[in-house]
Amino acid sequence: MYRWMRIVCTALLSLLLMASPALADETLAAQIREHAGAHRLLVLGEYHGTRETPLLVAQLADDYSRDGTPLVLALEMPRGENASLQAYLDSDGDTEARRVLQARQFWKVTDDQHDGRRSRDMLELIEAMRVLAKQHRDVKVLGYDEDISEHGNQSRDDAQAKALRRLHHEAPSHARLVVLAGNVHAMRRRPADAPAEMQQRPMASQLVDLDLYSVRLEALEGQFWACMQRCQALPIRTRPARPPRVETAEDRMYDLIVWMPKFSVARLFD
Repeated sequence: MYRWMRIVCTALLSLLLMASPALADETLAAQIREHAGAHRLLVLGEYHGTRETPLLVAQLADDYSRDGTPLVLALEMPRGENASLQAYLDSDGDTEARRVLQARQFWKVTDDQHDGRRSRDMLELIEAMRVLAKQHRDVKVLGYDEDISEHGNQSRDDAQAKALRRLHHEAPSHARLVVLAGNVHAMRRRPADAPAEMQQRPMASQLVDLDLYSVRLEALEGQFWACMQRCQALPIRTRPARPPRVETAEDRMYDLIVWMPKFSVARLFD
């Protein structure tokens, strides 16, 4: 009887380890890297405002930079934040350095107003990049966005695409550019049934000539934080477990769709 109890306990422990966030991140990151192959421009289309996506991106950054390959992590933050991001990467990551970073206007939007792009989880992603830099990894964190949404969605995507094209051009030829973007910006093409207000040429659709690889990040269940009519936690449609889906059609919106076990709402600022 005791032997069977040990077997059952071992099996349960294995299941718990498989379900742990760290192992889930490693597995999903490995799947993305396998499918993305040698593509230098990797665009990750996310739901803003989750705890899980920053962890996955941190894992990808660790994996990609481990062999000395230069890595640029491009975040959907205004380009005006780049100096403060670099200053934080150069710092010791202490309380004062974090206070200075968070004093920037980008981080001052409150819970019931922002769209989920800034959170304690995103700060921890930037901190993870700082740690990699202190390990002498060749990593950078840069914003590529521009707060011009008042000019319309298309103007914003045009500006994003232009900024990323410049980053791609300026990076070493063997560097990898990992871009975190809202899942609409990450589309290779506009859906035929898109609402009229959606941009005609999403950001990623303007970069396909750069050998772009676009990945949509989904989840099997959970919630994320977003602004539709108002800002709130929104549910993800529950789905059964499924493997990554590779898209090959000429008119595909993404090259790959992957599913995390669960999304949970990011830790938002008060």
